[in-house]
Amino acid sequence: MELLLKKNVDKLGRIGDVVKVKEGYARNYLLPKGLATNVSPANLKQIEKEKVKMELLLKEERGRLMGVLEKLSTASCTIPAKANEEGKLFGSVTSVHIAEAMAKGGYPVNEEMVKLDSPIKVCGEFDVTIALNIEMQTKCKVTVVNEDVVQSEKT
Repeated sequence: MELLLKKNVDKLGRIGDVVKVKEGYARNYLLPKGLATNVSPANLKQIEKEKVKMELLLKEERGRLMGVLEKLSTASCTIPAKANEEGKLFGSVTSVHIAEAMAKGGYPVNEEMVKLDSPIKVCGEFDVTIALNIEMQTKCKVTVVNEDVVQSEKT
């Protein structure tokens, strides 16, 4: 099924792209959420107008986001988690945990911005990608430490 994207969709395309997707994905996700529409000359014309507006907004926002991006590139956070003696976690650290830790540190990050291939399951230091939008990404340091070690250092 061919659809015209009304918004940027990760791993699929950008505004105005005509993409080929399976009917179930279109019917159950893209169309109900307003991310895509059927391909027609009228819809193509409408999307082109919206695309021009979005470009103007992105240019204005790009300057503000560059400052945030520089701030995030030097950011780091430490997440205490329960772990065994070898450093293997009882559970995992996900994008939600990282976003919360970054927010506590004063960085404007939400869980959709944190791009993890898979949850973190061991203690250590990791480079995690933070994406402000499709074009603007940076890496920040995330350190996962054993919760018991942190508590014993405080006492």
